[in-house]
This record gives sequence, structure tokens and C-alpha cells, in this order.
Amino acid sequence: MMHTHSIPAIERERAQTAVTVDVVIMSVRDGALRVLLVERGGEPFAGSWALPGGFIEPDEDAHGAAVRELAEETGVAADGFHLEQLATYSAPDRDPRMRVVSIAHLAFAPDLPDPSEGSDAVAARWWSVEDLLDDPDAPRLAFDHEQILRDALERVRAKLEYTTLATRFLAEPFTIAELRAVYTAVWGAPPDRIGFTRRVLATDGFVGPDPDAASQARTGNPRPMLYRRGEATQLQPALLRSEATSA
Repeated sequence: MMHTHSIPAIERERAQTAVTVDVVIMSVRDGALRVLLVERGGEPFAGSWALPGGFIEPDEDAHGAAVRELAEETGVAADGFHLEQLATYSAPDRDPRMRVVSIAHLAFAPDLPDPSEGSDAVAARWWSVEDLLDDPDAPRLAFDHEQILRDALERVRAKLEYTTLATRFLAEPFTIAELRAVYTAVWGAPPDRIGFTRRVLATDGFVGPDPDAASQARTGNPRPMLYRRGEATQLQPALLRSEATSA
């Protein structure tokens, strides 16, 4: 009998549970790490800034929903993005409408355009991650999106230590100085220039010379050497931020 009385309550709770995606879209612009936010046009949190996102449709998976929301709310296509799942956020009170579980994603790419507002957003713009998280006068983000942003920042910082994903923030070809600028923007402190350059060039598969770089060197062109992404995905040993920025 106890189970008979509890089943309807469980069914009602399940009926009021929804699954969404939220997308942390990052890019390095004007030397700073920035995140794309949208101004919400409807309740809850109308007028507040939030990460792009929305409910997962019945005929799509979480990845497909993240790609769709990128286009619908910002006008930014997912082509060329690095897109990965970040974490699941399921606090019972994270959304005042109902029980909402969010599968957050992290995305970044080079040379992203200024966004345009979509059907569910009044405005969309790039914000400095540092300002949002460290400036007490910065706007408070809707829902639990500040925590999602903090988690995404730590994910990116860690990935730059042991993977080659820093190159995905850059359009090819690029210089070593531009690659170092990505680490500076993400870590918040510049790696030692000489040590960083030596390490990048000594790591097999991290970067490779641009096809035009050899002829550039032969002609004595004084412009910086240009590189492209290598085939490696992992850094062995890791490029630890505590060591790289100590100088």
C-alpha cells in the first residue's frame, strides 16, 4: 500500500522535469578571454544576462540541441567550433519554473563574429570573463550560470596545460606570439616567452611550420614565422601554468 500511494507523486514529479542545454562559448578577442551572453527576453530572469541555451527537443540529443541553440540565440553557426560536454547541473531549485536539469557544453573557436540576437534573446554580446567573475559591479547572471562559467573557465585552463587545444582559439596560420597570447588570456598571466617558445617548438606535433614559412625563411623575410596546428592532441609532459608563468 505504501508503494501504491507514492507512485502518483513520483509520476507528477517526473512530468514536471525538463532537460536543457547551456553553452559556454569562449573566444579570445582584443587580447582578452571573452564569453558570449544573451539578454533574456522572457521570464524567468527577463532582462538578465545568461548563457545561450534552451530545452532539448524530443527528436534531438544534447549535442544537437547545443548546436541548434548556438544558431538560434546568437546567429553563430557551430562550424569550426570545438564543442564538448562540460557537466550536468541538477540542483532542484536552479530554475523557478520546474525541475530543470541542464547539460552544459563548452565551445570555442577563433575569429568569431559579433553575435546577433535570436528568437529568445533581446540582445547578445561578448563579455570579458575576468570582468564577469571578478568585478563586483558586473551584472549577475541568470540561474546558476555564474557557476557554470567558473567551471568552464577552470576546464579551459586545465586543458591548456595537458592538451594542444590552445591552437583551436587561433585562425591558421599563426605565430608563436599569438599562441602565447592565448595562454596569457586564459591563464591570466603570460608564460615566460623564451621558455614557452622553446617548449612549443620542442614538443612533437604541437605546431608545424606553415608551407610558406620555409620560403619565407630562405628569402630573409623579417616577419615572424607562421605555424599551423600539429597532429598531437596531448602534451607530454604537461605545460603547467604554475611553472610556465613563474618567471
